[in-house]
Amino acid sequence: MVSRLVLVLGDQLCHDIPALREADPARDIVVMAEVMEEGTYVPHHPRKIALVLSAMRHFAEELRAGGWQVAYTRLDDPGASRSIVGELLRRAQEHGAGEVIATQPGEWRLIAALEAAPLRVRQLPDDRFLCSLDEFDQWAEGRRELRMEYFYREMRRKTGLMMEGDKPAGGKWNYDHDNRKPAQADMLRAGPMRFEPDAITRDVLNLVEARFGGNFGELRPFWFAVTRADAARALDHFAAHLLPEFGDFQDAMVTGDRFVHHSVISMYLNIGLLKAGDICARVVEEWQAGRVPINAAEGYIRQVIGWREYMRGIYFREGPDYTARNALGHTRALPALYWGGETRMNCVAQAVEQTRQEAYAHHIQRLMVTGNFALLAGIDPAQVHDWYLAVYADAFEWVEAPNVIGMSQFADGGIIASKPYVSSGNYIAKMSDYCAACAYSVKQKTGPEACPFNLLYWDFVIRHRDRFGLNPRMGPVYRTWDRMAENRRETVLRDAACLLARLDAGAVV
Repeated sequence: MVSRLVLVLGDQLCHDIPALREADPARDIVVMAEVMEEGTYVPHHPRKIALVLSAMRHFAEELRAGGWQVAYTRLDDPGASRSIVGELLRRAQEHGAGEVIATQPGEWRLIAALEAAPLRVRQLPDDRFLCSLDEFDQWAEGRRELRMEYFYREMRRKTGLMMEGDKPAGGKWNYDHDNRKPAQADMLRAGPMRFEPDAITRDVLNLVEARFGGNFGELRPFWFAVTRADAARALDHFAAHLLPEFGDFQDAMVTGDRFVHHSVISMYLNIGLLKAGDICARVVEEWQAGRVPINAAEGYIRQVIGWREYMRGIYFREGPDYTARNALGHTRALPALYWGGETRMNCVAQAVEQTRQEAYAHHIQRLMVTGNFALLAGIDPAQVHDWYLAVYADAFEWVEAPNVIGMSQFADGGIIASKPYVSSGNYIAKMSDYCAACAYSVKQKTGPEACPFNLLYWDFVIRHRDRFGLNPRMGPVYRTWDRMAENRRETVLRDAACLLARLDAGAVV
């Protein structure tokens, strides 16, 4: 008989999470469970499911080797429950446990499920993050605008990362201006580190193929790390081979090069195989050794201790209704092209096909291609949110929802962004080579061959002029529109309306 169960979720694969620290290996039992409810609440990419399940099985073996008793449920075990709460009830009855200790989940959905469970479940704050939720609330309290840049500066001061006393190393907090160079195809670029599936992973791949083979996404070849040791090797590989030019080319998009200089370790960080502090320390080590320029090191550090921590703070501060926000009133259904349907837009086709094959696209492909098109076209942000949550291996709601609902779709009304992240085709042409092979012309502003981003950009800003007309950052846009000849403005809006009508009718755009 034991007194407590210790719940470990699939994105909590870290030996020093609060629930494990408080537990006693001699008498408590760790509960880990693969359940259909977690695999189906959105149609997850098969590769994402395989990553989590294989990493869970490997972590369970590590726990057993460390002396823990682990009650592990596989997806195809007879008698397995469909839900986490169902598995806790089953294990509590089996072992006579009267209490569950858990590390607080990263989704309001699961937090509510544990709170409503007919068991005594104690949820401990997840302290794997560098900024606690209480600290974030203290920072946010009383501020008129919750801008990430100011939060990031506080995190730099708190951690001491890349600081020289009270001042930032190099004299600037942010080197983003240096990080917007287009890149060229390079057959010698290292790319992320790849791993061969072991026996545990091969079993998982067969299971996922049988249960989720119809989901959007390619399962094989599967090359993700599924252990802490291999995730650490992936970090070292990035630091040595890709980080030096990460800063310069972090926004670049290149046909045939899906990763450019990106690390592709966010999924390992988000499931617990890597720690934020360890990643930052490794990046700083390379910079201090003179092997990495300051713009690359600062740019990467900002993503980890700035955006990531900030997004988590926003998600929990705004509450469970955040994913339902729709400040712009967008209601258009998500087009089939997001699920691999035919499109003449090469940039969208490239980003979606890469997503299908890799369960990955970097931040500019997500923000300024698929996200930009969804915002310009007025697609329902809840459907956009569900798509991003489903298709990316690193997508967990605490980090994905603020990035999509707030930053990408402006559906939170400006909590995160001071203006919507929209652009015409010119930005994509500048940062990628996609436009050269596109059926549309990025130089055409009107007519059937005009880049849809060009048409929809103006349609969006005029559609929402009442909201953004007085926005200081949008003022030049509206002044440009007002200077256009009236017949040109009429043509642009007419052509945009025709494009949206074709989209609604299911025609190829």
